[in-house]
Amino acid sequence: MATRGRHTKVLPSELNKVCPERADDPATHPRKMSDFEVVPNLQQSSSSISKSRRKAHFPTGSNEKENLISWIPENIRKKVCTYFVESSQTSDSGRIMCECGYLREQHLEDAAKPPIFLGKEWDPSRHIQEMPTDAFGDIHFTGLGQKMGKYVRVSSDTPPRVIYHLMTQHWGLDPPNLLISVTGGAKNFIMKPRLKNIFRQGLVKVAQTTGAWIITGGSHAGVMKQVGEAVRDFILSCSHKEGEIVTIGIATWGTVYNRESLICPMGGFPAEYILDEENQGSLSCLDSNHSHFILVDDGTHGRYGVEIPLRTRLEKFISEQTKVKGGVAIKIPIVCVVLEGGPGTLDTIYNAITNGTPCVIVEGSGRVADVIAQVASLPVPKITIALIQKKLSMFFHDTYEHFTEGKLVEWTKKIQDIVRSRQLLTIFREGKYGQQDVDVAILQALFKASRNQDHFGHENWDHQLKLAVAWNRVDIARSEIFTDDHEWKVQGSSLRSLYKRSAGRVTFTMDPVRDLLIWAVVQNCKELAEIIWAQSQDCMAAALACSKILKELAKEEEDTDTTDDMLALAEQFEHKAIGVFTDCYRKDEERAQKLLTRVSEAWGKTTCLQLALEAKNMNFVSHGGVQAFLTKVWWGKMCVDNGLWRVIACMLFFPLLYTSLITFREKRLQPVGCLTRLRAFFTAPVVIFHMNILSYFTFLLLFAYVLMVDFQPLPSWWEYLIYFWLFSLVCEETRQLLYDPDGFGIVKMASLYFKDFWNKLDICAILVFITGLTCRLIPSTLYPGRIILSLAFIIFCLRLMHIFTVSKTLGPKIIIVKRMLKDVFFFLFLLAVWVVSFGVAKQAILIHNEERVEWLFRGVVYHSYLTIFGQIPSYIDGVNFNIDQCSPNGTDPYKPKCPETNEDNKKPIFPEWLTVILLCLYLLFTNILLLNLLIAMFNYTFQQVQEHTDQIWKFQRHDLIEEYHGRPPAPPPFILLNHLQILVRRGLLRRPATRHKQLKEKLEKNEEAALLSWEMYLKENYLQHQQCKEKQNTEQKIRDIAQRVDVLAELLDLDRVKRTGLVEQRLVSLEEQVHQSAQALRWIMQALQGNGFGSGEDMPPVGSSKASEMKEVDLEGKPEESQQSYHVLARNLLYPGSHTRRFPVPDEKVPWEVDFPLYDPPAYSADHKDVAMQDPFSPSLESLLKINYNTMDGLIDRQSFHGLYAVQDGLPLNPMGRTGLRGRGRLHCFGPNHALHPIVTRWRRNLDGSIIRKTLKKMLEVLVAQYPLSDVWALPGGSLEPGEMLPLKLKWILRREFWPQFQNLLKQGTEIHKGYLDDPRNTDNAWVETVAVSVHFDNQNDVEMKRLNSFLQGCDPELCIRWQVLDKRIPLHANHKELLHKASTLLGAYY
Repeated sequence: MATRGRHTKVLPSELNKVCPERADDPATHPRKMSDFEVVPNLQQSSSSISKSRRKAHFPTGSNEKENLISWIPENIRKKVCTYFVESSQTSDSGRIMCECGYLREQHLEDAAKPPIFLGKEWDPSRHIQEMPTDAFGDIHFTGLGQKMGKYVRVSSDTPPRVIYHLMTQHWGLDPPNLLISVTGGAKNFIMKPRLKNIFRQGLVKVAQTTGAWIITGGSHAGVMKQVGEAVRDFILSCSHKEGEIVTIGIATWGTVYNRESLICPMGGFPAEYILDEENQGSLSCLDSNHSHFILVDDGTHGRYGVEIPLRTRLEKFISEQTKVKGGVAIKIPIVCVVLEGGPGTLDTIYNAITNGTPCVIVEGSGRVADVIAQVASLPVPKITIALIQKKLSMFFHDTYEHFTEGKLVEWTKKIQDIVRSRQLLTIFREGKYGQQDVDVAILQALFKASRNQDHFGHENWDHQLKLAVAWNRVDIARSEIFTDDHEWKVQGSSLRSLYKRSAGRVTFTMDPVRDLLIWAVVQNCKELAEIIWAQSQDCMAAALACSKILKELAKEEEDTDTTDDMLALAEQFEHKAIGVFTDCYRKDEERAQKLLTRVSEAWGKTTCLQLALEAKNMNFVSHGGVQAFLTKVWWGKMCVDNGLWRVIACMLFFPLLYTSLITFREKRLQPVGCLTRLRAFFTAPVVIFHMNILSYFTFLLLFAYVLMVDFQPLPSWWEYLIYFWLFSLVCEETRQLLYDPDGFGIVKMASLYFKDFWNKLDICAILVFITGLTCRLIPSTLYPGRIILSLAFIIFCLRLMHIFTVSKTLGPKIIIVKRMLKDVFFFLFLLAVWVVSFGVAKQAILIHNEERVEWLFRGVVYHSYLTIFGQIPSYIDGVNFNIDQCSPNGTDPYKPKCPETNEDNKKPIFPEWLTVILLCLYLLFTNILLLNLLIAMFNYTFQQVQEHTDQIWKFQRHDLIEEYHGRPPAPPPFILLNHLQILVRRGLLRRPATRHKQLKEKLEKNEEAALLSWEMYLKENYLQHQQCKEKQNTEQKIRDIAQRVDVLAELLDLDRVKRTGLVEQRLVSLEEQVHQSAQALRWIMQALQGNGFGSGEDMPPVGSSKASEMKEVDLEGKPEESQQSYHVLARNLLYPGSHTRRFPVPDEKVPWEVDFPLYDPPAYSADHKDVAMQDPFSPSLESLLKINYNTMDGLIDRQSFHGLYAVQDGLPLNPMGRTGLRGRGRLHCFGPNHALHPIVTRWRRNLDGSIIRKTLKKMLEVLVAQYPLSDVWALPGGSLEPGEMLPLKLKWILRREFWPQFQNLLKQGTEIHKGYLDDPRNTDNAWVETVAVSVHFDNQNDVEMKRLNSFLQGCDPELCIRWQVLDKRIPLHANHKELLHKASTLLGAYY
């Protein structure tokens, strides 16, 4: 740290020990210039910060401290005054200060010794030098909790790239998706409470949802304080993860109060800052709710606005950066939000509009914001100086007297230019329909500006879609992008630019719509998922897949609210699938059922039915169409109306099949003598099911007979038959486990197999049976083997319940039993608590030291459990105590140990009253409370299942149908023949397993495409029907009515303004006519009085050009440029290619005839390389009088297409009026500068040669060029050199040998414009006049057009030339677009 007289090196470890001492505070001790070193402008940090550690709102770690300590002093500077010049003004305390605003002791020691070479006058460019910054690190606001931020003091000349590097690489900020620049009043102002709440909530919402940076002035006052409080309220109401909002304050270092506490050359970690509003005086405190501070230093003290240029450059630099998020690359958009404000705010708005930055003006916040909001809806000609004066007097009560006449003119001009760019201006009005939220207004402003931005083709629509994806704002995408006005085809090529698989090697999925849908579902973006689903082709499978994904995600989610949202969205997708299937089923049952079994390649080669089953979508599976399909599968090839008794009769006596007892669906099976009837009957799932039931009952009867009657030491043939039967069952279970027609693999099939409860029961029964059989075959364990086989018989009997699932009555009851078992499990846990607690207490009170474990278990658990059912121990109260029923010393293994007794009379001595009370309480809680609780739980489960009995039965019958649909037709044990056939086919012949087409069918491409097109058509009908239903909703009707009322009110307001304007115009015209009549009468009277004719000088004019030129003002939102004759581009305040600013000229002061005493424009004439081709500009009239105006001046044509123009003081006057600048500017000559602009067009055609039309009009393509060192496109033409027939820029495009032919084309073309061109280079004394010629090629085989194209291909490689579709959004100069409009009107083409 620098001390007086020496330079001390401080290690990073000593960092926190140095700064708090403040022993060498710059406010109290001067320093030497030699203590500072000059370092390179920008150096890379010694070690990069890992992105995984980017946490902007946490204290800096040790590694980050070392990075900052080494990087910031090398790359970031401050400014220091090095020459003390006493100022005529004094400080607030009355002390002498320098011209820079600092006191003498606040300067460097050498500054008090003025060198001779610096001069006597204080000059910032010479007397202020840059030095390494001495203020950076973490800022902690003392007394305000744990609020921590980051800060840095930077020079006002710091490159924006250095600051951006600091923020993103060292402060750990992720690049923003949006930049919100909030500007306005710097002093505290009062806002309406409701408006304040709306603004605060909307601002933080847009920042939090889009990942935006908010940039303000950083001080604790005015709009900056409003923003800080908004962020504070949001952080307090949200979790830590959600509450991270980047709020950057860019303030002037010299106006920060208590800034001395921030100075620490080795960094403050943290620097303690006290927010003291009471004593700040004319300075400002930093706002504690901002997260980052950039303190701009220009070496002065107490001067506000120093930070504005650097802030503007930084915002522009950030807006030019590209942000990549999720494979989407966008340029960071920027928007300016304005609250209240004064003259500086108006300049900020004007600069933002000039740079193309959209602005949101909050009406009702006061001053400048309200002035602009009041006049924003008016036509520009209506915005006059008088109107602005009236508005200023209304909204600037206290400071209105400070507005001079010149300021009024300047404000009027700037506000006119602001309002003229309506596409960049958005007025937020509280309560306006569609703008209840500020966040919506901000994002709509960006889309509004993007829509009106010039572009080629769909460039800006793609940009808007990228913004919506990056911000994850589906509501904005729905309202601003996916509208009926524009046709969006969300398919392969459109989505590949938005979706990328990896950052290294980019590969595109075959179905980007599916992947985007999955991404939206995983992110739980409801609206976006619905939009993408509406664009998907395989919509029913997509909806069911989304439902399954959401239900699986809900199981993993810990947040209950998020889980509920996911389940609700899953239910919505299920309803969508049901709605589409319902429309399909009503239209065509067979095709709808084919949709259920069609293999969907996009969704894992599965079917819609399988997806619904895996997602447990009971509503979908229980749909009538799905159940009709399952019934059809269940009956096989037989008709579904065959009675069950007919099937059983044919099973028992198959010759009945050759009668008319059973009917079949297929015509080839109708003949009675057909042999395939037998196969069709016995392969039907319903027949296989009943044959297996008959077989299973036979197996159980035989098993019971062996266990109870014929269980011999050596197995009988009946018992061997049981073993053989069980072997067939084992083979069938093995077949089910290994059956893999879809190629999932053994692991997947095993997991699917063991998920089924009945398969687990089968495996358990088989394993228990094999265990019992093993014991049974060993003579020593014959009896245990019979016991185990008996247990196996119980399990086999329980397997019978699966058969009942086919029954609509008994099937749901099985589900009830399964769910009641879960209730019993939790009940037993509660019951065990009471049983064990009572049993242990009873045993301890009654029995002394029982050591036998079996009797301990009986006393604690068994007896306590039996007590619940009324078997109360006789000895518990001592009345029925009998010592013969127990063992006094516990030696008898068949008797329990006696309770505590008296040694004399053998009477029990335990407290009977206590055991009775415990018994009563135990019975009260177990018998009454717990058992009734169990009954209530059972009743709830029963009611819950009973309400959905029909759905449950329909859902679970599918598993039974699918099982017997794929099961071999023969029942056990004859099923071994089918197993042998399968073994030969797959083991020896190597044939893969095949699935029956009824449940899963792969269609041909043509058939599948036709089916999906049919499904998509009906999906559109379903969506339209849903929209109609929503419109019938009462709430939707209210919203529609409110919208219509707002539109009607706006139309009425516009009509009122229009009528008022017409009346005012008529009154003005009438007043002028009356005035002319009065003048004429006066002249007649004077002539008569003189007895002669009046002189010509006194004769009044016949009419006024002003009245004749007035036109009806269009209030329907058309551009004002087409409604007036005043030039606009020629009055831009900043002259192009220079730092010269024009004198502000409002619209009403443009004509030379209008008196404008304040008009004092600056003079500017640029020097060109070719001096001979430019007119000299000198204040003396001698050099100007040599120029011959309104005629040919040598080779220079100074004649105007508009006739003679006036010449004043040797300079010509622009015929269109004032421009705010004298001289010739960047033009070569005074007076008219002639130009030529050929408009070369052809029809836009399809590949087959047909002309493309839009709104029934043919579309044109125009030839445009982009010249070197230019960012914009232009027509191939420009200024004509003296004596030349073609512009130089046109010659750059064409080869020399084609110049004469092109001149012939121009002669054959049609002249569409000849005269003045509104050009930004025009001045009061020099202007551009052009001739625009339309050259159109009507035939695509035109020889001249082909020759033109061939000569264009060989032009200068630095030029860029293209045929571009002609419409109003083509990105050209504004004056060139007017020429294109005339050309399209001439040809009757679309524009």
